[in-house]
This record gives sequence, structure tokens and C-alpha cells, in this order.
Amino acid sequence: MPRRSGTSSLSTDTPTTTKTSLAEKIQWPSTFTDGLPLPKMVVFDLDYTLWPFWVDTHVTGPLKPVEGGLKVKDRYGEGYGFYNDVGGVLEALKQNNILIGAASRTHAPDLGREMLKLLKIPSASGSSRAIDYFDHMQIYPGDKTTHFKRIQRDSGIEFEEMLFFDDESRNKNVEVLGVTMQLVKDGVTRDVIDKGVQSWRKRYGRTKALEG
Repeated sequence: MPRRSGTSSLSTDTPTTTKTSLAEKIQWPSTFTDGLPLPKMVVFDLDYTLWPFWVDTHVTGPLKPVEGGLKVKDRYGEGYGFYNDVGGVLEALKQNNILIGAASRTHAPDLGREMLKLLKIPSASGSSRAIDYFDHMQIYPGDKTTHFKRIQRDSGIEFEEMLFFDDESRNKNVEVLGVTMQLVKDGVTRDVIDKGVQSWRKRYGRTKALEG
């Protein structure tokens, strides 16, 4: 399916806003505060899930960070960044002690990792490299079931405790392992995260409030 080469970032219309004020505006997904169970790990595809482009066809290295790391520019001066809600989602996952993974079949794994190293996530305490939010990363061509088998092997987290966000319906095949997948149509948003968490809860009967 054809894609447009978008260049969304965390915040491009107010570049002078401080990192602290950006963080103060972050709104968590509602499922993170309703007292019901959450998965132990959330895994993301990259292209058209965390950012609106294919890193192996739209982006040409070398890359250079701009706007304090909210975007990067490639060799031709094109700007690239995350979908708007991604930074807040990653920060919310981190603050809830939920492990974060990446499972991408890109043919440019080094460029994908470089993008994650250069893009920054603003928070109340400053900003951090996006790559530092990820506990487990599997970035290479191949079937996503292979990615998840390696993530499970390295993390020790059961497949049933994993929630996956991806823009391609074919990757729903990971559900044969026990992973819950939420299809992403226009990038990760807080609402998409809520839908995924609700699907995971429904699938595994995690609908009772946590004790204590």
C-alpha cells in the first residue's frame, strides 16, 4: 500500500518551548491509570508505527539532529521525527516500569538504530535518547515471529505478557505465539495504546483491579 513520506515530530510548531513544559503537557493513556492490569512488555514496530516513513527507502544517511533532537535531517535536508504522541507514550511506559521492545523488519537496521540514537524524548528531568527507552530490540528483515522468539528468549517475559503495535496486518501472525497485536493505522497514539491494552485484557481475562 502506498505511503506518503510524512515528517511528523514531537513538536515542531513551538520550537522554543522548554523540555519541562513539554513534559508537563504529556497525557498518559487512560488505561495506565485505571487500576487494571497492564502487560509486562510493550513492543513496537518502527516504520509507520513510531514514525511516518520507511527508514530504508525515505531516509538517506548521514543523519543530523535538529530542534534539540526532536527531529533529524538526512543528507538531503529532509526532516524526520516521531508521531506526536510517541514521546509521551514511551515516557508513560517507562514510568510504569513496563519493558519496551522494538521489532522491525527494515532492510536498513543500522539507519533505524541511528535514528533512535539521535531522536530525543523530552521529560520533566530533561531529555533522553529514544534508544535508551528500549530494553529489547530486534531490527532486521524476516518474519516477526522470529523477532518475538528472540525477545522472549532474551527477556524471559512470557508471550502472553507482551502487547505488540504494528501497522501491517500480516504481522498478526505473532498471536500464534501468545502475543497480543494491535493494528496501527495512523501511527501510535494514546487512544491506540488504550485499544491495545483493552484487547490484551479481554484476551487474557485481565479485567479485575489490581489488589493493594
